[in-house]
Amino acid sequence: MMAARTSDSGLAEHFIQFERIPLIYGRVPKVANSSVKAALTRLLEQPPEEGLRSTADAFWRRGTHGETCMIDAQTALLQRATHLIFSFVRNPFDRLVSAYNNKLVEIASVPGAMERMGLERNMPFEHFLEVVAGTDDADLDVHLLPQSTILCIDGVIVPSFIGKLEAMPEHWQVLRRRMRQWGLPALGRLPSKNVRRGSDTDLQPYFNTPRTIELALERYRLDVELFYPDQPIEQLATGNLDHAPALWERFPEPVGSLA
Repeated sequence: MMAARTSDSGLAEHFIQFERIPLIYGRVPKVANSSVKAALTRLLEQPPEEGLRSTADAFWRRGTHGETCMIDAQTALLQRATHLIFSFVRNPFDRLVSAYNNKLVEIASVPGAMERMGLERNMPFEHFLEVVAGTDDADLDVHLLPQSTILCIDGVIVPSFIGKLEAMPEHWQVLRRRMRQWGLPALGRLPSKNVRRGSDTDLQPYFNTPRTIELALERYRLDVELFYPDQPIEQLATGNLDHAPALWERFPEPVGSLA
């Protein structure tokens, strides 16, 4: 039986807020997060403090001389009328495989949060899914936290703009246009950071039984329903999407005081 979900995970600080410009980024690990953060450093007016990498949340909390901070979903939601809030999501099946390979296969030691979950290096993928499916949100490593948990609170999607990793070049260009409409500084091209797997269509060896697909859906069904409702489960599980995922956008134009 799947473990009960915690109700306060939305209070975690998953959003980067810029203090001088009306921009908030909902960061989702394993969704080009390092690349997006690298692009966002271009918007900083002062050189960041040394010793912290832009990939780390700590950088945005205390490494930008007060130009940014980390906020929770409720705080971000209250500013949706005055700030452009954006994020990117990824096929949940592909994100799972990416986290498994990166954190349990490619590196020498298992990260602490995953180790506390009971995950082990090179453990069978199905066993990995069983552990993830039976772990509460509050105990999940952030790389395994459902995207819906990160980007929603009380059933409400916080960002007004959500692009898809599978259509990143096109959706990044749309984001740049939206930022220009809001009068925000130019973001520039998306840099390529921490790209490991060369394709998102190599999922079949992982989700090769009804059981593995069932376990992934047990844990990430809401991600599928919210962000990939037009994609058949069978194709999400193989990575062979039948068409480019659509952009999710609530406000196509600037709103509130910025209109």
